[in-house]
Amino acid sequence: MTRAATAAAFSPAFAGANLRETYLDLPGHGDTPANGEPTSQAVLDTVCGWLDQHTDAPVLLAGASYGAYLAAGIARQRPGLVRGLLLVCPGVTIARDSRTLPDAPPLDAPAGWLDAAPGALHAHLDAALGHRTPAVVAAVLAAFDSGGPGDATFQQQLQTGPDYALPDENSDAVFAGPVSVITGRQDRIVGYADQFRAMRRYPRGTFTMVDAAGHYLPYEQPALLRSLTQDWLRRVSA
Repeated sequence: MTRAATAAAFSPAFAGANLRETYLDLPGHGDTPANGEPTSQAVLDTVCGWLDQHTDAPVLLAGASYGAYLAAGIARQRPGLVRGLLLVCPGVTIARDSRTLPDAPPLDAPAGWLDAAPGALHAHLDAALGHRTPAVVAAVLAAFDSGGPGDATFQQQLQTGPDYALPDENSDAVFAGPVSVITGRQDRIVGYADQFRAMRRYPRGTFTMVDAAGHYLPYEQPALLRSLTQDWLRRVSA
């Protein structure tokens, strides 16, 4: 996903919070060139380098999916950079066969709810979405189409290479700042059970599982995301 898609997901949740919001295109994504090795550690190091140069740390980090996986990694490896974490549908383990996914059948959907999506995306969206309506599909497709083109070769090398997982993925290092982990009950991409088990790493963590939401929760349940984000910001301020 690009910084434009991330801004569309998170900006409504942060409205009125008087924060300086900065959205990044990761290396090889959007408008950022693939300027390093196709490994998650190299991507994380690039983000940390940007934070060192352009922010007055510690900062609040928010991310979804792989972005949340990286944000949690930054909190483990560079805790001095991070004041609080907002992790939405976070990846916990990179290997797909190691994830605990819901086994309940998907929720009902109106006939033709996927008609606007390209056929190649039907299987992914069927697994990813809990709130299954044409409007949600349209919002997710708009996010897919926003921002710069990215580097498809780099992305493929990253996702299929031996170092897609961070080397400390299984670490139980504790992050003591305020954390909110928000998951979708029908998320059949990363699930919610692994995320709950990972809460032992966050002594000041709140865990929420949202019904009628899947892997694209910010586009499926934006009002709930805003409410939960505002609660996290109150805890950060306190």
